[in-house]
Amino acid sequence: MLNKVMVIGRLGRDPEIKYTDAGKAVCSFSVATTEYWRDKQGEKQEKTEWINVVGWERLADQAQSYLQKGSVVYIEGKLSTRSWEQEGQKKYKTEVVASQFRFLDSKNDSQGADRRESPPPPSNDGKPSNDSPYIDDNVPF
Repeated sequence: MLNKVMVIGRLGRDPEIKYTDAGKAVCSFSVATTEYWRDKQGEKQEKTEWINVVGWERLADQAQSYLQKGSVVYIEGKLSTRSWEQEGQKKYKTEVVASQFRFLDSKNDSQGADRRESPPPPSNDGKPSNDSPYIDDNVPF
């Protein structure tokens, strides 16, 4: 089975970082994605979806250091729904648990001086990763 989510959107708020009782960092933020289309009458329509995102440990620290409200970001992760009891009622929240993110803002935008720099891309020493679509296993078909 596959549970993979890829989102490109704009942060709606600065990442908020918290720590578990065990000392693990976890950050949360929301990302907006907007679709545009024309209806049958030719009128422009738009719909914005707000997606909740969480990142753990290293990603939490990176998100807090490099992302801010308004940043454009690519996020990859998996969809997860958690539940808890609040005031006697069962509550649910669906969110993307990030496995990676990439900062997409241009350094030449109008707020360039206020933007944080993107972290360097991970090094793989020139070797393809296990999830690379370009791995050649010498399969003849």
